[in-house]
Amino acid sequence: MSKKKSAANTKKQPPPREALGHSRGLPGPGGGQVANLDPPSMWRATTVQACGLWPFAAGSGAPMSGVPLGRHLYTGATVCGDPLSWFTRAHYISNPSLFMLGMPGLGKSTLVNRMLIGLSATGVVPMVLGDLKPDYADTVRALGGQVLSIGRGVGGINVLDPGAMGAAAERIGGEAGRMLVAETHGRVLNMVAALVTIVRDRAMDDHEQSVLSAALHHLRERTPKGKQPLLPDLLKVLAEGPDRVRAVTLDRGDEHRYRDAVDPLHRSLLGVLDGPLGDTFSSETVTRIDLNAPAVCVDISRIGEADTQLTAAAMLAAWSDGLGTVAASHALADAGLQPRRWFFTVLDELWRPLRAASGIVDRIDALTRLNRTLGLGDAKITHTLKDAEALGSSSDRVKARGFVERAGMVVCAGLPRAEMEELGQVVGLSRREVELVSSWSSPPGWAGTGDREEPPGRGRFLIKVGGRPGIPIQVSITDTERHLHDTNKRWQQNEEAVEMVKQYGPDFSKHPQTNERRAG
Repeated sequence: MSKKKSAANTKKQPPPREALGHSRGLPGPGGGQVANLDPPSMWRATTVQACGLWPFAAGSGAPMSGVPLGRHLYTGATVCGDPLSWFTRAHYISNPSLFMLGMPGLGKSTLVNRMLIGLSATGVVPMVLGDLKPDYADTVRALGGQVLSIGRGVGGINVLDPGAMGAAAERIGGEAGRMLVAETHGRVLNMVAALVTIVRDRAMDDHEQSVLSAALHHLRERTPKGKQPLLPDLLKVLAEGPDRVRAVTLDRGDEHRYRDAVDPLHRSLLGVLDGPLGDTFSSETVTRIDLNAPAVCVDISRIGEADTQLTAAAMLAAWSDGLGTVAASHALADAGLQPRRWFFTVLDELWRPLRAASGIVDRIDALTRLNRTLGLGDAKITHTLKDAEALGSSSDRVKARGFVERAGMVVCAGLPRAEMEELGQVVGLSRREVELVSSWSSPPGWAGTGDREEPPGRGRFLIKVGGRPGIPIQVSITDTERHLHDTNKRWQQNEEAVEMVKQYGPDFSKHPQTNERRAG
């Protein structure tokens, strides 16, 4: 028995399990095991910055021309882009325009705000011609730009003032200056006609436009140089009835025929001055747009949402003045009097101006067709394609849907599946892209800690260009961007005021610090 036991004991035994190699390391002397293996660090750089590591092991097809927007949702590669860079440098698109759709609160205006900042760094002039909230005023101020306010008791605009175009015409002189003066007359005529259309809720008659044009010519000739006429001055011309104005009414010396021809226009202009538009357009322009400003924002947020007529009028006036400034800049550049500048216009909350007046639709429609010749790119932001269906006339609805069809870039944030199916018929979305963007419209989870839970689609966008596959990106903003572009300011407590209430009670208006601020 003992021999058998010794033979069994001398039989070779397998090594202990601990002695074998393991994916987490080797045990024993000189070895060591770790609970978790850290993944290797990943670095991304250009061939200039990391030339010693070239050639790279892997590449990425993400576009790198334009403003850095975010990271590719799947590869992690940096994605850059904006309408101007993709039109001028990369030649990805044939029209320098962007149309963005998405549910509220998913970061649409935040992404456009990043483009605005990045383009400003390259010398492009951002122009927000009608900031409705405002979302961009703080950013424009931080860029050293100009912020103008329009509204009752805040600031007005003289629609008869040629603005930068008039100043550029005087500076250029000669035949080019006279051509610019003629264009200025047409722009002022269209603006006054738009105000009359808003008050009447219908277009002007053709003979009324002839009367208005003659009255503006007469008013411009008799106004002293260096002074700009006002709308009350235009009413005086119609009341006086000079020969130049009477000639286009075919009154043939009959006072009654003249009054019958001009009285409807006269009444509408009185409605502009004393009606729902108030005194916003009856006095001198408070501050003109600076032709050399690095950025411009026309703030109309003081106008109430229910005041649709004044909103439409202020929007039209802002676009007329802003695009006149763009035309003046290019005219000066053509004459060799200043360097060429490019512009980037932003129209946020597109559904509000579209519903305000039909004239807005026509003006935006003309802009989207001519922005290549105007030397500017544009970005339009709205919620869904159904915003166009709420317009009054079928022609306006067709024009509004054309904004998406002609856009060089279409950017989608989270949208419901039904909306994505409809959008797919316009821009060509695959089934996978429809499912992806639809998943971003899901609501956030129920946070158990009381903290604000972000929706899963916030900061995620799909960029579509023509028939190319979409580029899904994730945008992460910096603290500076978050501070400049906070769309929920009204939902944040004024911590300083809360502390003063705690210390001095509800009535702290007589506190010395408060009085000093009022004086400042």
